[in-house]
Amino acid sequence: MKIQFSKYHGAGNDFILIDNRKLQFSPEENKIARLCNRRLGAGADGLILLSDSISHNFEMKYYNSDGREGTMCGNGGRCVTSFAKDLGIITDKAEFSAIDGTHESVVLQFEDHFSNISVKLNDVSEIIQKEEYFLIDTGSPHYVRFVNKVDRINVFEEGKRIRWEQEFQPTGVNVNFVELNDDRLIVRTFERGVEDVTLSCGTGVTASAIAASVLLGNGKTHFNIDTYGGRLDVRFQVKNKLYTNVWLTGPVTKVFHGIIDI
Repeated sequence: MKIQFSKYHGAGNDFILIDNRKLQFSPEENKIARLCNRRLGAGADGLILLSDSISHNFEMKYYNSDGREGTMCGNGGRCVTSFAKDLGIITDKAEFSAIDGTHESVVLQFEDHFSNISVKLNDVSEIIQKEEYFLIDTGSPHYVRFVNKVDRINVFEEGKRIRWEQEFQPTGVNVNFVELNDDRLIVRTFERGVEDVTLSCGTGVTASAIAASVLLGNGKTHFNIDTYGGRLDVRFQVKNKLYTNVWLTGPVTKVFHGIIDI
């Protein structure tokens, strides 16, 4: 069976996107893993299915590159918004459903192969602060550790070790190492499900920004964040330890369209 797909990336976090409104694609674990394989398939950090929704513009289903359905993906939400605009489903705003509920997104800029997209993530009410790290769920669970020189960290080896620590099982955790540098953050992320370092992680930089706000204690609610794949922007509001109106903004690039035999 041949199926059409598109490849997008949000600040280097890349995805295979499939228009599944006619339910042509059956999301089988081994099939998704093969499609995401960088040697045997199209190659991606994950796969996103766009489906019809009765109450929203569309539904987003996200699968990690290991083939298993994942939790919320912030950069994926931005990429699927650009994909929906390409398909003519939306104009400049969207409301879509994902595994963790309803999300809003806004198209700030849209050109041939490039767009600038904001997606609203869920409120954050629980922040666990340990001596060496934070645990924050921004739609996906994240471990956040602040370090002096992030580029001196072996993100793959240390991230993998923490991801599999017993206290975070059975689901595991995404791991972020963060350098706080004046008014910006430098973030490096190891993602579970991908089981590797990714060029950026939307929910990860959001968790890092919230953790930085807590750490600084000065009321800062807007952060520019540098990742391997580019710059992302996170802003939010905070009242009585509730983090609301959480928006993740950054670039989305349409890489190519293709047809693959599955």
